Amino acid sequence: MSSKRSIFEEVTHEDAAKPAARPGGIDRGRSGARTAIRAWLMILFTLVMIMIVVGGLTRLTGSGLSITEWRPVSGALPPMNDVEWQAEFDKYQQIDQFRIQNQWMQLADFKAIYWWEWGHRQLGRVIGLVWALGFVGFLAARKVPPGWTGRLFLVGALGGAQGAIGWWMVSSGVTQGQGMTSVASYRLAVHLGLAFAILGLIAWYVFLLGRPERDLLQARRARETRLFGMSTGLMHFAFLQILIGALVAGIDAGRSFTDWPLMGGQLLPPDALLLEPMWRNLFENPGLVQFIHRISGYLLFAFGVVVWLRGRRSAHPTTRFAFNAGFAALCLQIVLGIMTVLYGAPWQIAIVHQLLAVVLWVLILRARFLAGYPAATSLRGETR
Repeated sequence: MSSKRSIFEEVTHEDAAKPAARPGGIDRGRSGARTAIRAWLMILFTLVMIMIVVGGLTRLTGSGLSITEWRPVSGALPPMNDVEWQAEFDKYQQIDQFRIQNQWMQLADFKAIYWWEWGHRQLGRVIGLVWALGFVGFLAARKVPPGWTGRLFLVGALGGAQGAIGWWMVSSGVTQGQGMTSVASYRLAVHLGLAFAILGLIAWYVFLLGRPERDLLQARRARETRLFGMSTGLMHFAFLQILIGALVAGIDAGRSFTDWPLMGGQLLPPDALLLEPMWRNLFENPGLVQFIHRISGYLLFAFGVVVWLRGRRSAHPTTRFAFNAGFAALCLQIVLGIMTVLYGAPWQIAIVHQLLAVVLWVLILRARFLAGYPAATSLRGETR
């Protein structure tokens, strides 16, 4: 007859036969190379940010039309001798920008603007190569986390579309006999808007990959729904302002009026409805376009104040800090925009204004991310 055993003893033996509980089951076998992919995306983010700045300098130096052909592969090599340089210069001399605006140029002057545009296109090729090597490499090694293949492919697809749109933009200014001395402002707005969309998408993916999947699932339950919705609105409003800024840059409207807060000594700029049909003034009249950019900036600032005040009430310190940082960048951008107007949009201030737009854009996205996925903090105030 077997001896009686305590119920506690039997439970102990049964538990001993079971495998010990292991935390992190959601991420186990599913995480892939999250850290490595995040680092790769951060490299792409840096390259795209540099690309935006170089693109701005290319426009500000009047270099964007110096290469009159789109050669994605063979164009990677610049002219290698005097004959090739002269051939490129001859092509440039055929377009309206040279005939109307730059007839004073000699070959040495042409080389200066050529290198800016070539560098801009070459950087685009580098970005495409970095994306392709990373994507194919992680895919071949089967290190892509579940659900991320399509996301990472989307980054490359948008980058390819951006290259095609870039040529679509440049081709609008490579004309003969049409009087075009710059690219179409509408196409410039599409080109810059897509660049910011790509940058924002990469940044969002970097934020997501910076935390384990189980943390994101838990954080999503604590989403501050109202704050997330307001920050989404702020994100859309900021993107609209970026597009309007591209229209300003496309027609050089930043130099049309250099007084502030008035324009030409009055509230509305003179000849605000000069063009026919009337709707063209909203996009092509330098004075009215700058006026719209100013008013949109004021409204963006006012809405930014509302969102910031709501963000300060968040229960999470990291979220509050993110909204404080975004609002500080917004204030600085407003001041810098006024300085750009008062000084007649010199390239040094204009390019800083564009770079700060990138910083502000990312900070708004960061604040929105933390409103949607709050970072848990301990009682000691440490982020977990």
